[in-house]
Amino acid sequence: MVKQPRFSDIPKLAALAGELRISLSKLIRRVREQANPGDFTSSQKSVLLRLDRDGPATVSALARAESVRPQSMRLTVAGLQAAGAIAAEPDPADGRQTLIALTPAFRKTVNASRAAKDDWLFRALQAQLSAHEQDALAATVKLLQRLADF
Repeated sequence: MVKQPRFSDIPKLAALAGELRISLSKLIRRVREQANPGDFTSSQKSVLLRLDRDGPATVSALARAESVRPQSMRLTVAGLQAAGAIAAEPDPADGRQTLIALTPAFRKTVNASRAAKDDWLFRALQAQLSAHEQDALAATVKLLQRLADF
């Protein structure tokens, strides 16, 4: 059960929200600095993440998932194909359709990028936080996950 904040807690909670937003933004920027898989637009990054997470998809399915028109998605896909990040192959279940998937070479790039980010974060946690602080952060991560799922 989540209790409602007391009126006197509202300014403190508003300040916490602002500080959390700023801190998370700064941390995300620092993690992103550790490896750069290419200069992609935000829509291209979103498609790449979706393909990595959900597997191959048609342009139409990607457009629906990203809430854009199929014509816009075709442009995004064309840019990613030109960069060698994705490839198109006939759908084995329905030869009339084309599936878009990450290329093996780009998947290696993504994995290397994630490993570099994870390594930096691991070293930062190890160097900057005591064992007690690491435990507190582990508990905080669970709270952040709850907020993200809200």
